[in-house]
Parts: sequence; structure tokens; C-alpha cells
Amino acid sequence: MATYTGARTIDGVEVKVDGAQLDPRTDLKRFTNRGFEWTYEGVEPSQLALALLAHHLEDEQRALSLCKNFMCQVVANLDNDWELTSDDIDKALTIIEGGSTS
Repeated sequence: MATYTGARTIDGVEVKVDGAQLDPRTDLKRFTNRGFEWTYEGVEPSQLALALLAHHLEDEQRALSLCKNFMCQVVANLDNDWELTSDDIDKALTIIEGGSTS
């Protein structure tokens, strides 16, 4: 199970997966050149949503198709410093895709 973390530092935002920098996956789609952001809806949070989903799902097309809803429902609502596990992402995707969480 992977653990994803985001933090605001003196040098800017930092997003890691299991302690390593998270690839922004601009090779799939470039929403912005300004890196990751969260706590609102926009292009930088979209880049983060795509990167999280691409890493977690290991399915580029599914990550692209779920990116907007994941950004709106999860990334836009993250705190300044946050942690998401693989289980957290799976639970959010179940809700986004209209499934049951029980």
C-alpha cells in the first residue's frame, strides 16, 4: 500500500509517494507548467489528481477519465498538509464511480 503526502514548505509545495517525489505525469496530459496545488479546483490541482491516479491505478486511460472528478471531490478538499493512502484513494474512487463504500 502506497502513502502519498503533500506539504507546503518554505521552498513551495512538495508531494511524495512513499518518500519519493511524485511524477507529475505531464507525459499523459499537461494541465500546467506550474506544478502541483490543492485546496481548490483548477489546473494545478488537476495535475496532482492525474499524478496520484496514474501512480495508484497504473492505468493511464482510467486515470485520465477519473481525473476531473477526483480533483473536484478529493484534491480540492485536501488540507494544506495531507496524507492519502492507497485505501483512501480506492474509497474515494468507489464513491466517484457510484459504488457502495460498505
